[in-house]
Amino acid sequence: MQAQSNSHAPFAHAVLEWYQQFGRKNLPWQQNKTLYGVWLSEVMLQQTQVATVIPYFQRFIKTFPNITALANAPLDEVLHLWTGLGYYARARNLHKAAQTIRDEYQGEFPTDFQQVWDLSGIGRSTAGAVLSSVLNQPYPILDGNVKRVLARYFQVQGWTGEKKVEDQLWQLSAEVTPRELVADFNQAMMDLGAMVCTRSKPKCLLCPLAQKCGANLQNNWADFPAKKPKKSLPERESYFLILEHQGKVALEQRPNSGLWGGLYCFPQFDSQAELLAYLSQQGIQQYQQWTAFRHTFSHFHLDIYPIYAQIYAQAQTEELELDRTNWKKITENEAEYGSAISSAVKYWYDLANPSQIGLATPVKNLLIELQKRK
Repeated sequence: MQAQSNSHAPFAHAVLEWYQQFGRKNLPWQQNKTLYGVWLSEVMLQQTQVATVIPYFQRFIKTFPNITALANAPLDEVLHLWTGLGYYARARNLHKAAQTIRDEYQGEFPTDFQQVWDLSGIGRSTAGAVLSSVLNQPYPILDGNVKRVLARYFQVQGWTGEKKVEDQLWQLSAEVTPRELVADFNQAMMDLGAMVCTRSKPKCLLCPLAQKCGANLQNNWADFPAKKPKKSLPERESYFLILEHQGKVALEQRPNSGLWGGLYCFPQFDSQAELLAYLSQQGIQQYQQWTAFRHTFSHFHLDIYPIYAQIYAQAQTEELELDRTNWKKITENEAEYGSAISSAVKYWYDLANPSQIGLATPVKNLLIELQKRK
């Protein structure tokens, strides 16, 4: 579905005029635009605010100045640069898509909409955003900000995650998006949602669409878009073993799919009894219990109980073989939570000379805490 309006239509004209005066035009990915840079920014901006993304984007572009450089990089290096940005599947898909572009398109980002949409991690809105922003191709977009603007203006009933509601919003987006100046219009719609038509306390007096916006006229903006039906998140717990030997800490790499995919984590146990039994098997009697904390995912809360212990062995770290038969991992599927999975890559993380590997956020924070304590 392509854009169906024109820049002189009332909706598009109001949005474009507002953009010329107030829209964002100085973001890093807007300077000397490239398909690669805009694609990278669009992926990073999924579920993440602009202010958070900017330093990550700048580090990525500096480290991987083109798609081939990104494709050729080890996934560990990509995940390392992504550490702290969250939603790590985005980084894995970004890397996979870069390899596809390298192998199938000679390292040049494709310009055909379907080819872009077929790349890993790229949805319909992202494909349209990249091609419209750089090449002015007439495709509408529908990110979270645009959904909110349209839902309020047209008073669209229902949660935007429902297919019938999303389909209605796509149709509306196509109807108001002009076939020309589409790059400015799409950026303006995103800016309106981020800066004016915000989730709470929208600045309706500053909105160029206020005079005909249904939610503004009815003073019921809080009802649009409808909130996602609430579900109480289940609670899980895991015991992290922070096992140190001669200044190095034992980590294991998780499988590429699922929770914390491809990242390095501490060995995890279902219970304190299991963890202590493992330490006893290794002849380790002394340990410290650190303060527990909660890490929340989209579908469950994880209460983490860190336990620190040291190995006082004469063997060199690289020669030390640990029995990790009982080490556990957490899987994405709640039904399999805590079940044993085959051994992953074992890794000794050097606190004094840390390698550039991808770390789950709780792991990174605990390593920082360990360095402070030392």
